[in-house]
Amino acid sequence: MAEIYDFVVKDRKGNDVQIGDYAGKVLLIVNTATGCGFTPHYAPLEEMYRDLREKGLEILDFPCNQFANQAPGDADEIHEFCQMKFGTDFPQFAKIKVNGDDAEPLYAYLAGEKPFEGFGKGLKFAALKTFADMNNKTYGDKAYIKWNFTKFLVDREGNVVARFEPTTEMTEVRKAVEELLG
Repeated sequence: MAEIYDFVVKDRKGNDVQIGDYAGKVLLIVNTATGCGFTPHYAPLEEMYRDLREKGLEILDFPCNQFANQAPGDADEIHEFCQMKFGTDFPQFAKIKVNGDDAEPLYAYLAGEKPFEGFGKGLKFAALKTFADMNNKTYGDKAYIKWNFTKFLVDREGNVVARFEPTTEMTEVRKAVEELLG
């Protein structure tokens, strides 16, 4: 049975990176987009990274264009946008697919460990669910991720301990990260 440290992904330059290189760290793995309503999540993510990196946090950023084409551009353009607009310093990987037959295997694994449980309650969340369902209907049972800025929290032992949908307040995400860091 696979574990998170078995996966190999591509960095933004196309080089192989073993997730095992991050063993012993608390990981926050995020699929991102530069043209999404949730793109401002980059700011609290970068703040969290600056504040908690020395305590063992790594944020792994995987741009994805599968949600309404909200991550246009190549890896260098995306990286430049993130650095200029948000000053991001955390590792950014190659643009990937998170759903369908071509989904990055890491994401199929993460979603298998922590499946989607909903965006929350209320009109705003219902609207996002409707839009996400329309966008993801072609992926069927391989619609692992419902929208941009879904976050998976991994403890120092490699266990996927939480999934945060983009509708989760970033203060809640940070609190969970800080609890794992001790």
